[in-house]
Amino acid sequence: MAVLFIANGITLSNLIPWYPVIKSDLVLSNTMFGIAVAAYPLGALALGTSSGPLIARLGSGRTATSFAVVTAAFLPVVALAPGFWTFAAAMTMMGAADAVTDAAMNSHGLRVQRRYGRSIINSFHALWSSGAVAGGLVGSVAIGIGLTRPVHLSGIAALVIVLVLVTGRWLLPGPEHAERTDEAQEDHGVGLRSAVMSAPLVLVGLGVLLMSSTALEDTAGTWSGVYLQEVVGAPAGALGLGFVAAQVLMVVGRLTGDRVVDRLGPVNVARWGLLLSASGMLVVVLSTNLLLVLVGFAMSGLGVATIYPLGMVAAGEIPGVRSGDGVTLVSWLGRVGFLVVPPAIGAVADAVSLPAALAMVVVAAFGGSFLAPLLRPRDVVAPTRDGAGDA
Repeated sequence: MAVLFIANGITLSNLIPWYPVIKSDLVLSNTMFGIAVAAYPLGALALGTSSGPLIARLGSGRTATSFAVVTAAFLPVVALAPGFWTFAAAMTMMGAADAVTDAAMNSHGLRVQRRYGRSIINSFHALWSSGAVAGGLVGSVAIGIGLTRPVHLSGIAALVIVLVLVTGRWLLPGPEHAERTDEAQEDHGVGLRSAVMSAPLVLVGLGVLLMSSTALEDTAGTWSGVYLQEVVGAPAGALGLGFVAAQVLMVVGRLTGDRVVDRLGPVNVARWGLLLSASGMLVVVLSTNLLLVLVGFAMSGLGVATIYPLGMVAAGEIPGVRSGDGVTLVSWLGRVGFLVVPPAIGAVADAVSLPAALAMVVVAAFGGSFLAPLLRPRDVVAPTRDGAGDA
């Protein structure tokens, strides 16, 4: 389970430092670059709703492993893209595979958490962020020493595929509902349509909350390198540092997140976290100093660290809704943020300025803080420590 989260974090983050280079090599405007990057979540939205049925049929472990391999296999395809359309098409396919991987591995993480009987989902996401930090640093080094995109990204793809296939056999066996005591898994709540009918407001509200979170994560991933290059004037070797700064603090937030959530509750952690992220992005848009901008991205990463995992937990514990379906739907809605944010920021950046465009993310973070009460536990699971060592 741990390796699966790390491998998923490594996959896309090795590509992100190449974004400014790809934008320059393909001669893309901010708007066109934003649209091309938005093809990733577009693919995720197109295939994302298939995650629930796939998880129910194949199991979350097998589904996550299979689609993690497919996601990694598209890295060299993206690297070799000669123009806008091929780049966007490859990003679409990669995003589609990643959406299924994400829902499946989070569903499996919830199974493991139920066996432990306490919050550990943030620790899994800390491992994801650790992989993302490593990937961002490796990508930055690869650019700095002059490696070509195909060589670098093909090597990363091969590494990820081997890791996932070797460790996948240790994932939990058995049905997805094995660790739940409510009847949602077997007697009712089966299927995405039934899930929507059972709890529409909760699902949509959690989806909007995750949109706020993904808007912040996407800004650090998609636009930090461009911001450092075009606004701050940072050297080529530093273009990945905004993403790395955000991810490093996300690792810190997620490593400590389970203990903080157990002590303060998910609502307080999410509310104050989003306000911290809003403050960090405000620092970014008001400064052109490299150090201050990196501090701002770091604050944003720390504040948003627990939002996505907490949203997955809340979605997977809705009474009367199968865990895989709840996670699939909320994850799908959350990815709308990844679809809308890049082209919106690109369009505003071309029309006004990039700092003005990033100011929209400050508003999104502030607004999301009002949805934090949706993360309040619903107490539908009676976890047991039996078998905690199986993962």
